[in-house]
Amino acid sequence: MRESHIESLQKALEQDKLGGWLFYSFRGSDPIAENILRLDQAKFTTRRWFYFVPAKGTPEKIVHAIEMGTLDGLPGNKRVYLPWQQLHQHLREVLSGVKSIAMQYSPMNAIPYISRVDAGTIELVRSFGVEVVSSADLVQTFEAVWTDEQLETHLYAAKHMREIVDVIAKEVGRRIRENVPVSELDIQNFILREFDRRDLTAGHPPIVAINAHSADPHYAPNVDDNLPMKKGDFLLVDMWSKRRLPHAVYDDITWTFFIEESVPEEYQKIFNIVRDGRDAAIRAAQQRYPAGEVLYGWQIDDVARQSITKAGYGQYFIHRTGHSIHEEVHGNGANIDNLETQDSRRLMARTCFSIEPGVYLKGTFGVRSEVDMYLSENEAIVTGQPIQTQVIAILGN
Repeated sequence: MRESHIESLQKALEQDKLGGWLFYSFRGSDPIAENILRLDQAKFTTRRWFYFVPAKGTPEKIVHAIEMGTLDGLPGNKRVYLPWQQLHQHLREVLSGVKSIAMQYSPMNAIPYISRVDAGTIELVRSFGVEVVSSADLVQTFEAVWTDEQLETHLYAAKHMREIVDVIAKEVGRRIRENVPVSELDIQNFILREFDRRDLTAGHPPIVAINAHSADPHYAPNVDDNLPMKKGDFLLVDMWSKRRLPHAVYDDITWTFFIEESVPEEYQKIFNIVRDGRDAAIRAAQQRYPAGEVLYGWQIDDVARQSITKAGYGQYFIHRTGHSIHEEVHGNGANIDNLETQDSRRLMARTCFSIEPGVYLKGTFGVRSEVDMYLSENEAIVTGQPIQTQVIAILGN
């Protein structure tokens, strides 16, 4: 790791008026620490290690005697321990005079994505007279903020993903008109071929869900339950991908279709309710963020959820409104959530998240409409235009 990266960490600590950031991992327990410190995650360790970055001064490494080289790629002084008493002594000395530090900890486990350090280790650190605070916003700064190059990879993916939406409609329509058998897995594989053709990759295959399958938010097509497509079917496609480049970031969208010349009122009605919740969340961010208001993930979730609840379908909106997007499709930044958690992390400039409310009517169908929003220094931008405004009638053209 370069010294400049440590300097960036220290600058952030000074801005937050913290004495330091204490990283800790045991048998790979904290992938966030490994990411931020740029450690080799393929290298498995079996003993506890600590890495302390003070707001000012030289970092300190604490490693076990049989794994002394664990943190050799990081700058700083090395302290080696063997008995547990020696580990405690090293920690006591390293933290001496420090009032407050950040760790991957979330009070009351409010944000479990950040809560990587076990309660016992927090107790140990506090026993040395140090206040432990959450590193949640620090993690965002180093794990969720995009570079200009990453934004370009997202815009590349968003352009191609939007094109794939239209290609899906044409392909399903062609097969139906020509009486060529087509199933959920067929279209899933078709999408993956489109990804390959466009230099895109995805960690997992897309969701392609027909009728009642679309009422399961995390349904995955499989050979044992692979529905064929026919006229009169409702289709939901949730897909995510990124460009095949180092440090590329994802695009993640969900669209809905109906395999007929027109869309029945019952489907369009539910879509409109979901769309209006989505658009209310978009408007809230686009009005409040440029005005300089500090926004939190839970606030935007509230806007979408209140819209859908007012329409009478709040009980069928069974997940958060959105998630952070980075090099993993579910990133380590603020989520748009006041349901599963109350995400009190602020929405930062140069980060991206999805807005994807849904209504799921078990046993019949479900609608989700997903877009991605990027926060520049002064704008809240929805990428992948144009976004969906009505259910697509696949045979309507």
